[in-house]
Amino acid sequence: MHEMECRVLSIQSHVVRGYVGNKSASFPLQVLGFEVDSINSVQFSNHTGYAHWKGQVLTADELHVLYEGIKLNNVNHYDYVLTGYTRDTSFLEMVVDIVQELKRANPNLVYVCDPVLGDHGSMYVPENLHPVYKNKVVPVADIITPNQFEAELLTGKNVSTEKDAVEVMDLLHNMGPDTVVMTSSDLPSRLGDRFLVALGSQRTVKPDGTRLTQRIRMEIPKVDAVFVGTGDLFAAMMLAWTHYHPNDLKSACEKTFSVMHHVIQRTISYAHDMAGPGRRPSPAQLELRMIQSKADIEDPAIVVEATVL
Repeated sequence: MHEMECRVLSIQSHVVRGYVGNKSASFPLQVLGFEVDSINSVQFSNHTGYAHWKGQVLTADELHVLYEGIKLNNVNHYDYVLTGYTRDTSFLEMVVDIVQELKRANPNLVYVCDPVLGDHGSMYVPENLHPVYKNKVVPVADIITPNQFEAELLTGKNVSTEKDAVEVMDLLHNMGPDTVVMTSSDLPSRLGDRFLVALGSQRTVKPDGTRLTQRIRMEIPKVDAVFVGTGDLFAAMMLAWTHYHPNDLKSACEKTFSVMHHVIQRTISYAHDMAGPGRRPSPAQLELRMIQSKADIEDPAIVVEATVL
């Protein structure tokens, strides 16, 4: 019997052109050896940062119908579920129902959730999603990747020091997830203001039943551009690298942040080449250079070193 393949159910947006949601997550996961089953929560022409966009939105009922089809054929066995940006509470609640049912079928299933609520102090999803994430989604999640604002919203605690951040991550652990990565923060970096600080925390239980928490800190070079789809790529890479480095958050985060760095650098240099000197790249020129980064995704040169706290 060959090794069981790892199967991911990814419920995210789809765009015809470009890289967000499932388009941002599927290719990297496939390159790293995962079977990816996609449910497209929306189908848009392109991401909404362009001047124009058109398309359709999947309802909670339509999501349920697709899942029922999978279930009727008795192929509803998954090792991972991956979700990101959602705008609809009933859709999100249906996702929770599906995750719970899949966890009953496979108690070892890992749910990787990017709890997308907003950034820099403002929400960019409807406010009624906040209690759904807090009370229903996060409790069934195993790995979450909030930014500082999202972590603060979910815990009700502000972060102004590293100690605060550790406390917030502990509160998030207590809500459910064993792995928490705060993907960005406003904490001052030891390397100066051209870097931002990311933090991670992973709880593990040793065979004798004692609990360990590994906590890490990373200094990430700041980028002077706005990208779309990077959070979706990040969550997918956390899924992959925690799979290949279980109970080693340091290695998983170093690989994940290094992949991000390589993809973003390739994208920036391409965008600036296309835009020409002194001109701001367009949303189309800033689409992630995903396919061109295949080798970096498979085997990233480590450019971000994590410090164990």
